[in-house]
Amino acid sequence: MKKGLSRRQFLATSTAAVAASALGGRDVQGQESTAESRQKQANGPDSAQSSFSRYSRYHPSFGGPPESDHYLGKLVPGLRQSGLPPVPFEAPDLGKIPWRMVGGVKEFEIRCTPVKREFLPGQFMNVWGYNGSLPGPTIEAFQGDRVRFVVHNELPEPTTVHWHGLELPVQFDGVPGLTQDLIPPGETYVYEYDLHQTGTFFYHSHVTMQESFGMAGFFIIYPRIAYDPPVDRDFGLIFQNFFISPNTATPDSMAMDWNWHTINGRSGPYTTPLVCKHGERVRIRLMDFSPMQHHPIHLHGHTFWLTGTEAGRIPPNAWVPRNTTLTGVAMAQDFEFIAFNPGDWIFHCHMTHHMMNHMTQQVGPRIRQKVDVSRYLADLPNRPPVESSLAQPAFEVPGYPQKMQGMEMNAEAMRKLNERRETRGMRKQWHEGVKGLMTVLRVLPEDLYNRVMHSEEAIQPGEIFEAVARRK
Repeated sequence: MKKGLSRRQFLATSTAAVAASALGGRDVQGQESTAESRQKQANGPDSAQSSFSRYSRYHPSFGGPPESDHYLGKLVPGLRQSGLPPVPFEAPDLGKIPWRMVGGVKEFEIRCTPVKREFLPGQFMNVWGYNGSLPGPTIEAFQGDRVRFVVHNELPEPTTVHWHGLELPVQFDGVPGLTQDLIPPGETYVYEYDLHQTGTFFYHSHVTMQESFGMAGFFIIYPRIAYDPPVDRDFGLIFQNFFISPNTATPDSMAMDWNWHTINGRSGPYTTPLVCKHGERVRIRLMDFSPMQHHPIHLHGHTFWLTGTEAGRIPPNAWVPRNTTLTGVAMAQDFEFIAFNPGDWIFHCHMTHHMMNHMTQQVGPRIRQKVDVSRYLADLPNRPPVESSLAQPAFEVPGYPQKMQGMEMNAEAMRKLNERRETRGMRKQWHEGVKGLMTVLRVLPEDLYNRVMHSEEAIQPGEIFEAVARRK
């Protein structure tokens, strides 16, 4: 022990040094430290100590053996301090339900409503949701809150609201007949209870056909102090499926198959990317509210840890490292990772039919130049001709076509895709590989992140992607 240092000071200094070493010998700006430089010179670039024993939030690294806290970034903290309130939750393309304090109770107003939702640019679908949104806007509360939900039924048929995963008084569970009467059209029902859990929960109609029409939303319950290790980003994604035949814009809730796939109410490439800074610790809360489709969710370029389910936080000794995780119907899964790998990374369901849009693109009125079906049903002899492209010789080859045909993006659609701040600087043709249950995780160095998310300067297509690639 150095002279003049107390035991506590010595231990604090030693702990900080060990933590810095475990994180790859880098400071918060990601610069190589003098100690790491000396070690590389002594041991050479292939040193096992340098390559496998430590973890860096800024470049590929291993973090030691599986029992290590830093193995694959498992317990590596974010850039925020411990002991703070949780970081704000972000569900792209969805809002939040405001609340007001009434007699010591957080009171929320929920309206059950028909919704017209733009799945793809210019393609609006007739679905049902809450407060004019599909999925419904997010409910946020804290462990220990007492909450009240004033539910107004603005649908043409009765409904209820179930609070999925919550341990609450039985009379508020929202099961029609079993625990309450249905809420008639035009009527209001009040749910009120205390919250003792934390985690990723959700609310939804408990009338099954209404569930198929999309009636669900996040219910996030925070601990008063954020869990360790603290995260810098907290994203939420709701996966849903619908069957919408080619001559309508209304789902068929009795169908046993599904041809439209959405994330937070949009279908790729209209899904809004998740954008974070290089080196941050990121949490993604994913909820599957498909009628009967499970989803193997795959993230490119990173390994993540399963840290929670729809029942709450998983103890760290039970976390599982994955880059693909199967999320079943009515399940939620939280996963966390260090965003060490800069770039634009696809994040998607790996079921092939879920990686496409509208699987009936080449049948029905769509093959007649998208003329509305009503124009020729009454006058079949004069119906518009089938597009000549469907008679090309390539169709004589068994199995052709295997690419989706006719998924052209007009100028207005491209404007909607690329004028969003979150897509600025992506490759010009980025949308060609992002369809159905697909979105993008963008990991950007801080200066490029600020250009994309905060500056008003013009950014050319591909400019940010190329800048990241050059730095690698």
